[in-house]
Amino acid sequence: MPELPEVETVRRTLSALIVGKTIESVKVLLPRIIQRPDDIKRFETELAGHTIVDVGRRGKFLRIIMDQLVLVSHLRMEGRYGVYDQNEEVEKHTHVIFRFTDGTELRYKDVRQFGTMHLFLPGEEFKEKPLMKLGLEPLEDTFTAEVLRELLFKRSTKIKVALLNQEYVVGLGNIYVDEALFRAGIHPERAANTLSAQEWTTLHEAIVFTLTDAVQAGGSSIKSYVNGQGEMGMFQHSLQIYGRKGESCVKCGHPIEKSVVGGRGTHYCPICQVRVLDKQSLERIGS
Repeated sequence: MPELPEVETVRRTLSALIVGKTIESVKVLLPRIIQRPDDIKRFETELAGHTIVDVGRRGKFLRIIMDQLVLVSHLRMEGRYGVYDQNEEVEKHTHVIFRFTDGTELRYKDVRQFGTMHLFLPGEEFKEKPLMKLGLEPLEDTFTAEVLRELLFKRSTKIKVALLNQEYVVGLGNIYVDEALFRAGIHPERAANTLSAQEWTTLHEAIVFTLTDAVQAGGSSIKSYVNGQGEMGMFQHSLQIYGRKGESCVKCGHPIEKSVVGGRGTHYCPICQVRVLDKQSLERIGS
């Protein structure tokens, strides 16, 4: 599933490709993609005539902002957008086509068919599902080490599970949680309430660094992710822990291990990411 860096990369490339274009017509080929409104014909007709003024992002969701409407789109497992000339052949697994007045089309393709689209009036999208309960944006200035600690330090939840919860921090998925925890030297099964104040600072820095680095690299092309121009991200070449089971740790050389945490495959180094703290460390955290 695309995480924050991938969705941010799609947002940036789509901004360059579709902002300023006016929708002439919309064709929905797979109705279940459209979650709001429940009338597909209404979805198609309401979008006609509107001009795209911006492309935003909230967590893992795209916000295609028009003059009087906002389309919230979730790519899920393998959803992707592409801009084509209207005379180009429509490829298999294309489910929604937005035709523009300039003769081009924005096409949404989704092999797994898990993606969703919700249509709102401006501002309404933050008051209802799927955006209403989303947590902190980790690349905004309001996301500080102190805010992160205050949010999670009393919770007994495993730290990886907590970071995957989109109601706490948005945009983090399996890849980047593993990478951030490794960079911070924190075992994914540590309970959030066992982290010291310094560890919260280190974890915050690791999250911001990892996501920023991934955005600059265009995301990770694990499986089938590409951006809005059909280009693959390159951050997968910089992954230090994810997907490297049995390989040598880049820090200590010990073989990387893999387990299941919160139902997700989890990579870690048992030497660099200690699971059980010694008594002195626990006393320091509790004091």
